[in-house]
Parts: sequence; structure tokens; C-alpha cells
Amino acid sequence: MPLEHVVRTALGLKVAGWRSRGPGPAVVCVHGAGVSSRELLPFVRALGATHDAWSIDLPGFGRSEKPPRPLTLAALADAVAGWLAGSGLERPCVLGGSFGCQVAVDMAARHPGSVASLVLVGPTVDARARTPARVVGQWLRNSVRESPRMAPLNVADYLDAGPRRVLAGFGASMRDRIEDKLPHVDVPALVVRGGKDRMVSQSWAEEVTRLLPRGRLVVMDGLPHMVPYRDPGGLAREVTAFLKEVTA
Repeated sequence: MPLEHVVRTALGLKVAGWRSRGPGPAVVCVHGAGVSSRELLPFVRALGATHDAWSIDLPGFGRSEKPPRPLTLAALADAVAGWLAGSGLERPCVLGGSFGCQVAVDMAARHPGSVASLVLVGPTVDARARTPARVVGQWLRNSVRESPRMAPLNVADYLDAGPRRVLAGFGASMRDRIEDKLPHVDVPALVVRGGKDRMVSQSWAEEVTRLLPRGRLVVMDGLPHMVPYRDPGGLAREVTAFLKEVTA
């Protein structure tokens, strides 16, 4: 099924999104640092079999409008909240991937009525590894396990965004203390970790889950950091099961 391309305005900027219409409640996906929705679209297509699945390009990335200066993490979260309101999506599930988890958590903590639930896939950044050297080392160890087909998508995303926005995104990711916000996210939340993820350790995934008032953890065996790209169908089944339980 082809994806629908939609554009909404948030923070005075044009923000692009893609939609796969399905029968169930809406799920809106938020991508990671420096990239775009390109890596989430296989998952959006898979989830569209059961849910109204969406993905957006954060301002400055992909096909969304580029502001004069890179937005802060809080501004990115505000843009997502504004995009949800402009799309008429009332309290959807928001799924973050990697840095997208940090954006989703910030939005849920500061805009508590904006979401009904969260799915955090590979939540970054481990509080015990919050230095450039540690993060780069983890990225290198993880990258050998990712699909080689993802490399050209990354290159295209980095070229679209430009080095200043890419570096700003990674800097915002490392400065953010997600652990201080997690206790304020009082909606059902599913934490998903790939069993072979070298960027998100098992202990960190467990800590994120423990800090969430209504969190639970699923480990998908054999997968690296980019679960939505490597196993979109498997992740869609996990999300569908989670939402069926929390909305029953």
C-alpha cells in the first residue's frame, strides 16, 4: 500500500509526514538524531495493517522545512506536539526511535495530555556512557550489525540536514538527562531493545523501564539498534499487542 504524504505547520514551519491508513488507533513515529523518517517507513507500512500509522520528519530533517538555526530538543518536542494538534490526532501513541525516544519523552513530560501511550525503541543515551568517545565507540560496534541497505539512507539524511544540524542533534542527545523526565511520564510505555544493540545496554533498558511509572520492557532477540528497519513486522506485532492490552 502506498504511503500518503502530508504536510502540517508546527512552530511556523512546514513539517512533513507519511501515513499508512489502518483500522486501529493512531501511532506516530519520531526518528533519531541526524536522520529522517526514511528508516522508519518500512515499519510504518507494516504497522498500517493494524493501525493508523504515521511518521514525521522533525524540522530541519528529511522533507521538513529547515529553520535558520538547529532547534533545541525541547523545541523539537514542541514541534511534534504542535504537529499532532494540527493533524487532529488526539492522544495517539507516539513511538520514538533512538533520539526520537528523548523527543517523545520530553513531549510527554511537558505536554502530558498530548499522548495516550509511548513506545521507546532503543532509548538513548545511557547515563553511564554520555561522552562523545563512548557514544562513537558504541555506534561503531553496533553499526557492523545493522543492515548494509541502511547506509545509503543515512548518507542521504546527513546530506539533506547538513553537518551543523546533524552535529546539533547528536549534541542535544548527549546533553539530555532523559532519566530526570521518565518519572513524569504517567502513561503506559513499552521499552523495546534489540538483543544485540550495542548502543543501549540491557542494564540501561531496564533502568529506563524502572523509572517509568507504567513501563514494561521487551527484548527482541538477535537485533541491533535499528529494530524498526531490521524487523518491521516483528516490531509491528509487539506494538499491536501492547496497544491491544493498554486500550482494552
